[in-house]
Amino acid sequence: MSLKSAMSAAVVVVLATGAASAQQKIIAVDGSSTVFPITEAMAEEFQKANKGLKVTVGIGGTGGGFKKFCRGDTDISNASRPITDKERADCKKNGVEYIELPVALDALTVMVNPKNDWVQDMTVAELKKIWEPEAQGKIMNWKQVRAGFPDRPLKLYGAGVDSGTYDYFTAAIVGKEHSSRGDFTASEDDNVLVQGIAGDVNALGFFGLAYYLENTSKLKAVGIKLDEKAKAVMPSVETARNGTYQPLSRPIFIYVSKKSVDTKPEVAKFVEFYMDKKNALKLVKEVGYVPLPDHAYDVFLKRFRERQLGTAFHGSKIGVSVEELLKTPLVN
Repeated sequence: MSLKSAMSAAVVVVLATGAASAQQKIIAVDGSSTVFPITEAMAEEFQKANKGLKVTVGIGGTGGGFKKFCRGDTDISNASRPITDKERADCKKNGVEYIELPVALDALTVMVNPKNDWVQDMTVAELKKIWEPEAQGKIMNWKQVRAGFPDRPLKLYGAGVDSGTYDYFTAAIVGKEHSSRGDFTASEDDNVLVQGIAGDVNALGFFGLAYYLENTSKLKAVGIKLDEKAKAVMPSVETARNGTYQPLSRPIFIYVSKKSVDTKPEVAKFVEFYMDKKNALKLVKEVGYVPLPDHAYDVFLKRFRERQLGTAFHGSKIGVSVEELLKTPLVN
């Protein structure tokens, strides 16, 4: 199933939830559109093996997902960034305790239209020049980005401001989370961004690797250089896992409600299925993301079984490795 059709199917599933029978057991998930393909693939395989259990997967964005999760409205929240201090406070106020589980790595991808023949790579400084708040209404033409770029209007597309992808991109490129120009086409639905970039030769945009890999005939990835002297590195499964694709490699997560696990055995069963390395290694790769190392799934499954609560983060950490995640203590 393609990402586009899977996301359409998810909307139908969510709408149909209200009509489900009283006997049907529902596991409610919402949040990041970036993490959606992994969770949807897990849900499909889990439901095949567990008749009578239903997993609904919404795509309200990381921030939107946490709003529901911290109110106690969902069992699991998909997140393409760590939980923020404000969200932690909201969860605490409402008595929502959670288990933070990294599930994969993503290579956040910068893209242009395939007919763009002047961009092969860009430096972090060039991307900052385009995306920083001061660029709004000023950096409007490709020729302003680099000498030798053509006199063409610069059309920007990016993840919605309620998205964890937006938060991570701004932290990594601009230097401050949630800080950017506002005059760009933003959407929580990555398929909208795909269509925008694919239909505009002057476009530049960003979103997760899986949506690029699903649309390589419509999009052209841009190599990233840390500075002028560095070698450009293309986004891929390999460069995300070996740590060379910087600063746009990142872990992505699910957050699980302890109350849901304690009161709904089906939630615990789904998370066990999700974090089982046999399932994770296979399905994460199938949908275009970068699996964690084998031993990492063992560690995080142990974290879940022991109900270790809290987060290893305070906002986005740029360039964090899996090994760092395994060693960082959790804070409630």
